[in-house]
Amino acid sequence: MPSLPSDISIQLFTQAKQLPPTVWRTLQDHPRPANIILPQALKAKEEGSKDAAASNLWIICSTDSNIEFILSVTNGPLGAYPIFIVTTLPFEHLTDEHIRPCIRSLVFALAQAAPTSRVYSIFSVEPVTLIFADEWTQHTGIALADNHVYYAAKISHCTIKTLRPLSVIEAQENVLRPAVREDIEEIGDLCYHFASTSQPFILNKTRAQLEATSLVEKKQVWVHEAKGPEGTKEIASIVAFTRNSDRVAAITKVYTSKRWEHRRYAERLVRKVCEQ
Repeated sequence: MPSLPSDISIQLFTQAKQLPPTVWRTLQDHPRPANIILPQALKAKEEGSKDAAASNLWIICSTDSNIEFILSVTNGPLGAYPIFIVTTLPFEHLTDEHIRPCIRSLVFALAQAAPTSRVYSIFSVEPVTLIFADEWTQHTGIALADNHVYYAAKISHCTIKTLRPLSVIEAQENVLRPAVREDIEEIGDLCYHFASTSQPFILNKTRAQLEATSLVEKKQVWVHEAKGPEGTKEIASIVAFTRNSDRVAAITKVYTSKRWEHRRYAERLVRKVCEQ
């Protein structure tokens, strides 16, 4: 393994309880970008012995004692998450010359600590993702998939000051509520159809029902009811929020049944969830 630049430090931790206070403080000081890592780290810390057996990994890259990158290798109820990378650097500082040495160090450390097969997807801001993928291919010889850019996402946000809540009429005329156990089958069907558009992260119907069960049991999903042609109730839209910390909650799934599209179900439900 080539030697690292003298001002770059790499630390590896396999249990959340091992993470030093400086790491927790860094994550908490950057609540929005750190939302892809902090909630899972907090959960792993709470689980204690389960965390020790979960094959989790966090790699910290610092320069001159300042944490610049935090990489996580963690698992969820349905399997392995992508590799998440958080940076504390402003976007304008994410130039190739500045960040490639740190990312190369992360690649070296990850390749030594985890099987290459575990690194199936990378999620971070675009400059970090692209340079990491390039360095990973150079280091391991593993080429990227043909359609290697899975999706580009912009994390928008709102606060109490910027949120425009539902009107009184909309709130009275529509049923928007937390999901209950009786909703699991319908939610599972919507999760299945949502995943069917998300190759390679697809779910079969059994795993979609498992996801729905987990979302309902953890109180992480709301539903928007609609009335069918015979007056029967059905779930038209769901909104799930699965990455939650003290200061930030992230909406991670929004889906409306095909038969109820273009009627503002998702819009109303997202507003209601944000109000909560």
